[in-house]
Amino acid sequence: MPLYLRFLLPLIGLLLVTDLPLAALPGTTPHCPALDANDPVQREALMNHVCFLSATPNTPAHRAESPRELPADVQWTSARGHDLVFSHTDSVYWVRLKVRNSGDTRKLWYLKLNYPLLDEVTFWRSGELVEPAMTTGDQQPFLSRGIDYRYFLLPVTLGAGETQAITLRIQSSGALNVPLSLETPETTIAESNHLTLIHGVFYGALLVFAIFNLLLFCSSGTSYYFYNAFYMASLGLFLFAMGGFANQYFWPDSTGFANTSIPILMSISSLAMTLFGRSFLEIPTNTIADKVLTGLALTSAGLFFMAFLLPYNKSIVLNTGIALLIIACLFIMGIVRWRQGYSPAKWYVMAWSGMLAGALIYSMAAFGHLADFLAREIFMQTAVAAQVILLNYAMVQRWRLLNKKLLDVEHNARTDLELKVHERTAQLRSAMRELEKANRQLATLSLNDALTGLHNRRHMDNLLPELCAEARRTGQPLTIALLDADHFKAVNDSWGHGFGDRCLQHIADILRRHVKRPRDIAIRFGGEEFAILLPGTDADGALGVCEGILEDIATIRVPADDGTPVTLTMSAGTATLSQGDDERDLFRRADEALYRAKACGRNRTEQATPEVS
Repeated sequence: MPLYLRFLLPLIGLLLVTDLPLAALPGTTPHCPALDANDPVQREALMNHVCFLSATPNTPAHRAESPRELPADVQWTSARGHDLVFSHTDSVYWVRLKVRNSGDTRKLWYLKLNYPLLDEVTFWRSGELVEPAMTTGDQQPFLSRGIDYRYFLLPVTLGAGETQAITLRIQSSGALNVPLSLETPETTIAESNHLTLIHGVFYGALLVFAIFNLLLFCSSGTSYYFYNAFYMASLGLFLFAMGGFANQYFWPDSTGFANTSIPILMSISSLAMTLFGRSFLEIPTNTIADKVLTGLALTSAGLFFMAFLLPYNKSIVLNTGIALLIIACLFIMGIVRWRQGYSPAKWYVMAWSGMLAGALIYSMAAFGHLADFLAREIFMQTAVAAQVILLNYAMVQRWRLLNKKLLDVEHNARTDLELKVHERTAQLRSAMRELEKANRQLATLSLNDALTGLHNRRHMDNLLPELCAEARRTGQPLTIALLDADHFKAVNDSWGHGFGDRCLQHIADILRRHVKRPRDIAIRFGGEEFAILLPGTDADGALGVCEGILEDIATIRVPADDGTPVTLTMSAGTATLSQGDDERDLFRRADEALYRAKACGRNRTEQATPEVS
């Protein structure tokens, strides 16, 4: 059996024990003398003046609805200075106290029952029902208490020399604590103010920490901030309900929900602490610890729904056992993660140590195995406050650890970068040279014809407007010649496109031989269509260039694949830039001249005449 189960099972078994009062055992002749309300020493030792009666089910005392209905032979038991504390029981408890005013003036005191979680509490004075009727408890609306206070207060007004017998009938489905005290109004107010300050600081701090972690989650998206906020908020609500505040402020008229809310909030707190612990400790998935926590989380969720179905006394026992088991498991897992080298787990273990002790003591007090519930409540709040502080400090340490790792990674990366920068620089320079070369090649490919190596139509479209603008500005002539191979389709059809490509390359070579000046440009802008841009050349000069090209082409034979010599001819049309022309007009007139050359028999050059404006 695992160590934590050996540790927890006896404790859970202790919580299941019923009807074991911590008060003194019954005596045959109880001694319950009257309490002098004016004597602070006697008020301090009030439990020496209290007698009680435990009425088990199906007995006359259990069925009695008022002190007058109690059998005359019932055996009262002296508290003998001990608090009346009982675990889960179906019995009805009767408590009796005689109070005397030894002074000579009428005075007011308060009989205070410092335990808020009681289903039914009824007060009588001198055998009569207190007026106004004082039947209150969690099964009654909160205003039935008469005084807006989470504990039960009974005003006790005594005249000079007056003695009253106060009787209480108490019944509850859970544990039963009857911590009684008789206080002056001044003492009651002072203690109330003191407790209000303590609870205000405690619950206010929990709320601030929860909101702070929620804001951290919203800004960073880190899940354990959300789980921490969820845990602190749910734990705060649970303690708020256990302290009677929820019944006072949240659901004062929901008598049925007063008890049900306790196991509901406990199951939510168990689920929250499981999710937060798994997230903070970074439990690896698919491990035994991960599966255990998943099972506990699902169990907590199941207990949430079971709280609406099970009786309170059974639901609270199950929830308490699971909560203690979760705390113990997280404590053990924190130790394991600490030993594995996860440094934030050290602070987590320290925080959970106090929580484990506080939860054990608080649960034993709540189940009636320890007296002085108020002191245990303060101890539990102290343990929770210490845990919250340590957990948030642990999260700071976790953040510092992650930040240190990040800085180390950044430093190592910077060092590696500095070691590689020189070789990377050389590689980058080489790559830049290759890229520049590739860009030049790409520019050449984008402006040159891949088959012939001449400039292409794009280059002509970019350059011709500039040449026209320059000619108009300087007054120098600009001539364009368009050339087209004659009957080239027949060449392709007869000898194939491969031979046709060789013929085009042959024409391009002849154009390059005749276009000699640096600014003259030979262009292939179509299949068998070519152009020559001749800046600074008039119509006669362009005519001479074209005739030389056509003569060379006509005299050279291009051998076909079978050795047959093939003769090519070309037709040409020229146009010189006139005043008012733009590049489109110039190209159009050259194209019209080319068509005239074709129409006039081919293998000739025609010149465009200037347009008359």
